Amino acid sequence: MGRDGTRWNGTFVPSGRRAHMRTLRGMSTRQRRAAPAASGSPAGDAPRPRRRRRGPGWVPKQHGAWAMLVAPPLVGAVTSGATWRHALLGVTWLVGYLAYDATALWLKARRRSRWWPPVRAYGVTALALGAALLVTTPSLVTWGAVYVPLLCASLALSAARKDRSLANDAVTVVAAGVVGVVAYGLGRDAEPATWLPGASSAEAWLPAGVLTAYFLGTVLYVKTMIRERGNRTVLAGSVAYHAALPVVAATAGPTLDAVVAVPVLVALLVLLAVRAVVVPLRAPGATPLQLGLGEIVATVALTTLLLVG
Repeated sequence: MGRDGTRWNGTFVPSGRRAHMRTLRGMSTRQRRAAPAASGSPAGDAPRPRRRRRGPGWVPKQHGAWAMLVAPPLVGAVTSGATWRHALLGVTWLVGYLAYDATALWLKARRRSRWWPPVRAYGVTALALGAALLVTTPSLVTWGAVYVPLLCASLALSAARKDRSLANDAVTVVAAGVVGVVAYGLGRDAEPATWLPGASSAEAWLPAGVLTAYFLGTVLYVKTMIRERGNRTVLAGSVAYHAALPVVAATAGPTLDAVVAVPVLVALLVLLAVRAVVVPLRAPGATPLQLGLGEIVATVALTTLLLVG
């Protein structure tokens, strides 16, 4: 062709795009699609704007944590008679978890600025919701004597980059289990408020204890699948713990019978003990998402059992 044009793969191309065509010849198909259009074409007048990526810390990565957050307050609310205050408690609890998780990651990241926005956003929202909850139920302020030490201990472990330690997992599980007692204290059928609302009732502590014991077992089970995969000592500890749970439940049957069908509970715990042995040995490559979904199914089964009574 002349000076005003050329041919590329049999197609007439204006001369202003010759250099662009030469560049494309050395590209793969994927690179060609991603490359900006040549100057002079409508698409090449301006570069495509980059989609702004959301910073870290906004969405927790622990898939199974949501089941642990929802089950205890749900059981406590239904057992004692749900009221509108339980809805406010539930929202405050979930947003508080988002604030806690973001803060823990920020501390672990040595307080880098890019991790700060979710801390600020979730923290302010959680404080506002918590203030509203305390205005409607001032007696709950005494539970701060329980939760402030738990929160400080967990955040200190996160700052030391020990957020995945068994100690920190135990702290968070206890905090999640106890919120079921807090929820029980807000119910219509709860006993008159004491220094810690709900804490004087065995009907509040028994389901909370069952859920806490179960969640502690899930901590060990998940560790055998991810961070401690292949560690025979951790696997043995997990199997021993899960094997002990149905024995303890059967032994405490006369006491637990007031809140749950003990034979069904024992059967479920036996199944979980079998899972603690079989899955790490037969399916060690399970993904965190698969494990989280499995925990949600098991938690729903146990929660339903506690709600049915």
